[in-house]
Amino acid sequence: MPELPEVETVRRTLNQLVTGKKIEHVQVNLARIIQRPADIEQFCMILQGETIHGVERRGKFLRFVMDHYVMVSHLRMEGRYGVYPVNEPVEKHTHVQFTFTDGLQLRYRDVRQFGTMHIFGKGEEFLHAPLHKLGLEPLNDTFTVKAMQQVIGNKSTRLKAFLLNQAYIVGLGNIYVDEALFTARLHPERTIDTLTEAELVRLHEAIVTTLQTAVDQGGSSIKSYVNGQGEMGMFQQQLRVYGRKNQPCHHCGQVIEKSVVAGRGTHVCLNCQPL
Repeated sequence: MPELPEVETVRRTLNQLVTGKKIEHVQVNLARIIQRPADIEQFCMILQGETIHGVERRGKFLRFVMDHYVMVSHLRMEGRYGVYPVNEPVEKHTHVQFTFTDGLQLRYRDVRQFGTMHIFGKGEEFLHAPLHKLGLEPLNDTFTVKAMQQVIGNKSTRLKAFLLNQAYIVGLGNIYVDEALFTARLHPERTIDTLTEAELVRLHEAIVTTLQTAVDQGGSSIKSYVNGQGEMGMFQQQLRVYGRKNQPCHHCGQVIEKSVVAGRGTHVCLNCQPL
């Protein structure tokens, strides 16, 4: 599933590709992608004539900001957007096509068919699911150690589960949680309430550094991820624990181990991240 760096990279490329374009009509080929409104014809009619003024991000969600409406889109496992000439052949698994007045199309393709789209009146998207209960934005200036402490409160959740929970901190998935915890030298089965102040500072810095570096590298192309221009990310070349089971740790040489924590495959160096 694309995490914050991948979604942010998609956002940036889509901004270059679709900002200022006016929607002439919309075609939906798979109804279940559209979560709001329930009526597909209404979804298409609402967007007809709307101009896209920008693409924003909240956590792992994209926000297409238009004249009167905002479309909230989640890519889930393998969703991807691309812009094509209207007469170019449409690939299999293309579920939604937004045709612009200039002869180009924004196409949403999703092999796994798990992606979602919601339409809201401008400003209303933050009052309803799926955006209304999201947590701190880790690349925002408001993401401070103090803000983290307030979210932690009296929780005794294991670190891996805490960081994966989008109600606390958004954008982190399996890849970047493993990488951030390695950078912070913290074991994923530690509980959040056992962290010292110094460890909390390390964790905060590790989250920001890991995500920002991944954004700078265009994200991680572990499976099928590409940005809005069809380009792969490069951060996977810098992964230090994720996906490196039975390989030596780059820091100490000990073999990376894999286990299941919070229901997810978890990679750890027990020497650098003692429990």
